[in-house]
Amino acid sequence: MTMGEKGVISDGLLLIDDEGLIQYSGKFREEEVPGDVELIDFGDKTLMPGMVDAHTHVGIHEDGEGWEGRDTNEMTDPVTPQVRGIDGVNPADPGFKDAAIAGVTSVNTGPGSGNVIGGQFAAVKTAGGTILDELVVREPTAMKMATGENPKRVYGEKDQMPSTRIGTAATLRKALFEAQDYLERKSSGGEEDEGFKKDFKQEALLPVIKGELRAKIHAHRADDIVSAVRIAEEFGLDFSIDHCTEGHKIADFLAEKDVKAVVGPSLTARSKRELVERTFKTAGILADAGLTVAITSDSPVVPIQYLPLLAGFAVREGMEKAEALRAITINAAKIAGIADRVGSLVTGKDGDFLVIDGSLFDLESSVERVFIEGEEIERESTYRTEKKRTF
Repeated sequence: MTMGEKGVISDGLLLIDDEGLIQYSGKFREEEVPGDVELIDFGDKTLMPGMVDAHTHVGIHEDGEGWEGRDTNEMTDPVTPQVRGIDGVNPADPGFKDAAIAGVTSVNTGPGSGNVIGGQFAAVKTAGGTILDELVVREPTAMKMATGENPKRVYGEKDQMPSTRIGTAATLRKALFEAQDYLERKSSGGEEDEGFKKDFKQEALLPVIKGELRAKIHAHRADDIVSAVRIAEEFGLDFSIDHCTEGHKIADFLAEKDVKAVVGPSLTARSKRELVERTFKTAGILADAGLTVAITSDSPVVPIQYLPLLAGFAVREGMEKAEALRAITINAAKIAGIADRVGSLVTGKDGDFLVIDGSLFDLESSVERVFIEGEEIERESTYRTEKKRTF
């Protein structure tokens, strides 16, 4: 049994209680097994935590739906912190089914990178109900921000600011400055002042300014990554760098800053200039430098069911297997802000786990069974079967 954070245990025991939470996880001990439970012997199979993708657009950029299913970017204003990804996520998106069957049991999903500030992310389970609110693990988890080519292209085509990198940086600083000023006025009795008026956009940014909500900053090129770090530090933000394509070029700098990095997607064509130096070596180099690293599919950019394949390619290019496993389980959960619920097989966490007939990184291995909160997911659908009491 692969625990996630605590290594590998042979002859392991995993107990799930009636609430779908892990009651015990560790070496098999007969005294730990209650007398009235149903036991399932998985033989020599591998058990591991359900996988977590820390950066996706599942459900909000629907798979195969074209324009109708794309609610990823509200590109009418470069600063839209008030939009909530959860309002555009369709739980019927086939991407959820693909994720669940492949063993990706939780995803952090939300707006894209067309805007300088794109809106709020949410973490959801990939199966277990038809109503999205039934699947939510945490919402919001982060505020999406972006540097680089995307916002300058979108708004350059509209002949408005930002049409350059300097314009993007200034737009982001201005939004954060105004939110900081708004917080100061509100905190100094502004709400009792008849001249103070609540502002919807500013209210959405307050948790970011206070360090209560992580800034999730899209940055590919090394200079964009450095700019993102510079601005985040200016305003004291809790942040991650997402994509981090050229992070390997500045690994020591990122380690010094203790940056959380979400790397990928690396299995793509070089569709724009800032992807020219993308490589599967990046995740391993950053992990070796001491960063907390997650690997992402950026689904639907890479179909989410190939998340373990992306981690496998990182292993082939030098990443330690244990680090690659953490990059799609506990590290991804930590960066998404949901490690208290998922990402490792630890007492008190959700009973999300997989049964595999070999190594996750072996192309000949397959995920045979998937459980979310102790309930098995049918392979032909993503609805849970009748609840089993304990495993």
